[in-house]
Amino acid sequence: MDPEVSLLLKCPPGGLPKEQIRAELSPAHDRRPLPGGDKAIAAVWESRLQTQPWLFDAPKFRLHSATLVSTGSPGPQLLLRLGLTSYRDFLGTNWASSAASLRQQGAANWGDKQAYLADPLGVGAVLATTDDFLVFLRRSQQVAEAPGLVDVPGGHPEPQALCPGDSPLHKDLPGELVVHELFSSVLQEICDEVNLPLLTLSQPLLLGIARNETSAGRASAEFYVQCSMTSEQVRKYYMSGGPEAHESTGIIFMETQSISRLQETEMWAELCPSAKGAIFLYNQVRGSPI
Repeated sequence: MDPEVSLLLKCPPGGLPKEQIRAELSPAHDRRPLPGGDKAIAAVWESRLQTQPWLFDAPKFRLHSATLVSTGSPGPQLLLRLGLTSYRDFLGTNWASSAASLRQQGAANWGDKQAYLADPLGVGAVLATTDDFLVFLRRSQQVAEAPGLVDVPGGHPEPQALCPGDSPLHKDLPGELVVHELFSSVLQEICDEVNLPLLTLSQPLLLGIARNETSAGRASAEFYVQCSMTSEQVRKYYMSGGPEAHESTGIIFMETQSISRLQETEMWAELCPSAKGAIFLYNQVRGSPI
């Protein structure tokens, strides 16, 4: 493995379709209030706004746990226990200088080192072309996380896509619709970041969930998506620009047959943690383990 990433959950070989995922939303799955109160989070946010006034808060799904469960239907199912959090809370916990201490206190007080952390759930896509290449993007120097590093297309599922407003309630977010948002959001990120038409993309298969240890274990669901175009066709679409073209400065293609040995190459050091997690899961669920 790599110290920047850990695997929380690995799906069965091939990956899981949307129909085999269930989500359970509950306030019990939210983060715990900080031991000294949440004033520290507010202080971090106000400090950030002083230097980055363009920042805005938004609700996010919080991953509490993920469990493969046995059901009467064919094949295993995955149960996602989700709460609600926000970008503000992410900056004040996972990204705060106190993150390591909060993990220690969470383990001591609740038997869960993530108990006090926002842990917003991200999504990422291992995107394959018809000529057997995987698609990566060089992140812009202007983005907040991992500037200049190489990543897979990705982002976050949005509670506001299901329930408009700044303060959605758990009861207003049915599990079935949350799963739909989880799967559709990864397709939308590909469309926005790579500029590909939605109709060229297959239905995603969930490979598993990886934790970014450089942001205190923040989790990302990693998917496999097949594109119906060649790498050269994908490149042309990308070069013509898309809604989130400003987030990356270049597109990179790597042969699928080389991915199993990517950790042995110089490119590995250029990958951000989310991309490393996606590659580990791709190799273990759809290819040859690293």
